[in-house]
Amino acid sequence: MRILTIDTSAVASAAVLSFDPADAVRTQKVEANFATEDTRSHAEVLAPGVKSLLGDPVTEGPALDAIIVGTGPGPFTGLRSGIAMARTLAFTWGVPLYGLMSLDALAQQVFDTPRYDAGRAVAPLAVREFVVATDARRKEVYWARYSAGAQLLDGPHVGPASAVTGVQVFGAGAGLYAAELGANGCEVDPGFADVQPSALQLGRAAVRRIAAAGSLEGAGLLDTTPLYLRESDAKVPGPRKRAL
Repeated sequence: MRILTIDTSAVASAAVLSFDPADAVRTQKVEANFATEDTRSHAEVLAPGVKSLLGDPVTEGPALDAIIVGTGPGPFTGLRSGIAMARTLAFTWGVPLYGLMSLDALAQQVFDTPRYDAGRAVAPLAVREFVVATDARRKEVYWARYSAGAQLLDGPHVGPASAVTGVQVFGAGAGLYAAELGANGCEVDPGFADVQPSALQLGRAAVRRIAAAGSLEGAGLLDTTPLYLRESDAKVPGPRKRAL
């Protein structure tokens, strides 16, 4: 199976992964991957970035089994650029399209990362329920709560970091508000304090779901409705007032 993943909930990113659903752990291969560090130029860099992953988009696009796009939560402009591109490519190539919450990708990355002691993996990074948080700007975070096995328990939400209490917190949102979270009894892992969702991790989370279900259709993937969690700042202007 071969999938293209796109995520623009934070940075602009895309990846191509291939795997055998019957043995996804050992057969998973990252064919190509790109991600920017800039969180404000998605529209300019995404199309060239996706094109760079495919030697011949005309033939390699139809060779995909699915396109999976991160549905956020994320800022309006950046998030919609990734979803719009995914929808366009899926329609043009005739490839099935699915969505996956971007915070799930970050949670999967936490689950996959061990804790080391003296250079040796000794335990999972998250040993109990945990929260992943990303920067929502306006002094707020996007966040969701997960079990130690990276199963979604609550969320997604947007709000001040002070709303999160008494758990391990991972992600760039945790790094930005480490002091506030620490005052609330939270533990912020310094190694995960600047990590953003990416298409590569989105793909790895999708691979695990597909492998567990044995098919794309049963993997519990979403449609591509974006999770903005806020209304757009852009408003339709009201009618002109009549001059007296």
